[in-house]
Amino acid sequence: MYTSLAPIIGWTVLVAILVVAFLKGGLAERFGALLVLISAAVAMAIHVLAPRDLQPTLLLMDEAFLALGFLLLALRYTSVWLGGAMILQAVQFSLHAYYLVGELPRNRTYAIINNVDTIGVLACILVGTLLAWRKRTRAAK
Repeated sequence: MYTSLAPIIGWTVLVAILVVAFLKGGLAERFGALLVLISAAVAMAIHVLAPRDLQPTLLLMDEAFLALGFLLLALRYTSVWLGGAMILQAVQFSLHAYYLVGELPRNRTYAIINNVDTIGVLACILVGTLLAWRKRTRAAK
């Protein structure tokens, strides 16, 4: 399916971080990881199944779903990592909206911003997971 090693590494990192979040994170981290997993699966399905002309709109809706999910999580569980993930998701949503409204073709700049932003969201989830894990470990002692 992939012609490059980069997407395989990206998916491996994504799955590894989400597994750590599910195993060691708190409830907020697990919900955040679940949201990212659903959004990633939907994005992959959009790329594979949707007609090319509908993909930008559907991807924007997927980003809106993830942004709304992070907003609801932030309202329920106040934590710094959720704030960071929400801001980064807003950047991601804005990127998709900018390219959709401007009817611009997705180029290298789009790909770089998209990938760096996704890494940032995953880093927020990982940091939140490590902090929740540390907090539970200290409380157990």
